[in-house]
Amino acid sequence: MKHLTLGLAGVGRIGSMHANNIMGLRPVLAERGVHLRLLVTDVAADYARSVAENLGAEAVPSADVMLDGGIDGLVVATGTATHPELILAGVDAGVPVFCEKPVAGNVADSLPVLDHVRAHGGVVQIGHQRRFDTGYLEARRRYQAGELGWIHSLRAVTGDMFPPPVEFLATSGGLFRDCSVHDFDILRWLTGREIVEVYARGSNNGDPAIGQVGDVDTALAVVTLDDGTVGTVSATRYNGAGHDVRLEIQGSKASVMVGLDDRTALRSTEPDTGFPQGEPHRTFAERFEAAYRAEMLAFLELVQGQRENPCTPEDAVAASKVADAAQLSLETGVPVKVEA
Repeated sequence: MKHLTLGLAGVGRIGSMHANNIMGLRPVLAERGVHLRLLVTDVAADYARSVAENLGAEAVPSADVMLDGGIDGLVVATGTATHPELILAGVDAGVPVFCEKPVAGNVADSLPVLDHVRAHGGVVQIGHQRRFDTGYLEARRRYQAGELGWIHSLRAVTGDMFPPPVEFLATSGGLFRDCSVHDFDILRWLTGREIVEVYARGSNNGDPAIGQVGDVDTALAVVTLDDGTVGTVSATRYNGAGHDVRLEIQGSKASVMVGLDDRTALRSTEPDTGFPQGEPHRTFAERFEAAYRAEMLAFLELVQGQRENPCTPEDAVAASKVADAAQLSLETGVPVKVEA
């Protein structure tokens, strides 16, 4: 039996989810002859110990202790401000790193991290979980197989059922950087094209406090790809019908929609139409539960040298550049070219 030790820094909302998913993968790895051990740490030490105890993991004082102890991989789920230092620490220790998006708080701060990772041959996977969702994977397969023909229109939707705390929004970088960056990433990944221009508008009809911290609660971006294809990316914090993430791809031969199932947060107004009838998802964690598990299994396979990196830091920064352009367009009211 091969032994694999993983370190997890940060056991807040998403970190706790990753911890659960990692421990849930132990039977899968055991079937492959791998025994998985998980170490966790958090600035809230007592909470980290509680999480570890509940999961059968082990709590340690810091990420430095993990790295000094010889872990095989590091998962970073801490606040964005700490991502660069933890990525660099893992790379310097020669350890593959999984880090939740983004690489850093802004593109400028991300670039030195990219340089360091390249210079030291680091292995860093960034968390864009939609790349592991079965619907997006199938849409990509159909497009690459030529089943859709050439794409003439793209329509991406991300609607949270309710907004996160205003305290989070005050430091999130804005709706495009926090939320729509996932759509920007998936459009690049699915089409194999770069987004070269963005024109954005936004509104605030919900909690006035969101506007007071410099954000909008609803936004729309018109994007242009490098081959001239156009699309829209819309987002809102107030989709009361449920958590709604969809992508409509219209091609010259056929059209498909990701996220159209019995739990889609829509109801038809047409007579004698009952679909969809299921209970809509309430949160992103529900909507992408299986994708998050698949994403973490991919990282464990990456750690063991069994697969290529499914989402590089360069990929993540490219999506962040689009988000930055969208934010600038929102502020200036004019179309903005995306930095090459």
